[in-house]
Amino acid sequence: MSVDTIEQDFKNKVCEQLRLSAEGINRYRVFTPFLFEDGDHLAVVLKREQDRWILSDEGHTYMHLTYDLDEKDLQKGTRQKIITTALSAFSVNDRNGELIIGIQDDHYGDALYSFIQALLKITDVSYLSRERVRSTFMEDFRNFIEERVPKNRRSFDWNDTQHDPEGKYVIDCRINGMSRPLFVCALPGDDKVRDATIGLLKFESWGVPFRSVGIFEDQEEINRKVLARFSDICEKQFSSLAANKDRISKYLEEALRES
Repeated sequence: MSVDTIEQDFKNKVCEQLRLSAEGINRYRVFTPFLFEDGDHLAVVLKREQDRWILSDEGHTYMHLTYDLDEKDLQKGTRQKIITTALSAFSVNDRNGELIIGIQDDHYGDALYSFIQALLKITDVSYLSRERVRSTFMEDFRNFIEERVPKNRRSFDWNDTQHDPEGKYVIDCRINGMSRPLFVCALPGDDKVRDATIGLLKFESWGVPFRSVGIFEDQEEINRKVLARFSDICEKQFSSLAANKDRISKYLEEALRES
């Protein structure tokens, strides 16, 4: 099949605003109007490997996502599910970070259509709905703590069974092994900050010894009055998990060393 015929098949199956540009022997850049959320174009290359033609992103999609996300976060939780589902649905393969799809029986347009759909679905991880972002934040928080605090030193979703047998006041993570345990609060939004404030005040009223730290998804998004009340009771705060991982890691390391 000639290059002109392939290009026309691409246009017929995907869109007219598309063109091929040669980049050497048996290699063509596929220019499309499809974009990432920040305005960058999807990267698509048509190239021949051994005895077959394939479409490849040459690792660009994952690389682009890691501008704003940690690479590890793409390999677990909600984001991993989105990516795995997209690859499976459109028969795209992940070859060590390079996304590819083979051309079957000269069906170039069909392959490109599936490939573009898969890439667009995968880019969904960068602009999840607010509810999905919150669930992802909680996953990220838990994974972050698991990687840095030994299992025998942490308890997720902890409540004081002596004072609160019904579990009305829950701490996202209690870190033990020091004279005063560390209560770590994960804070994706106003409601969670209010709950954490009430919980910490309750523990204080019961005379439970503790230290407290709050880790926000984005502190700037929290209502000022809600934040002010929380600040009165919480000893240490980090404005976001994503931007403060090194600082939080250092803080936890120092806390774990205390007796």
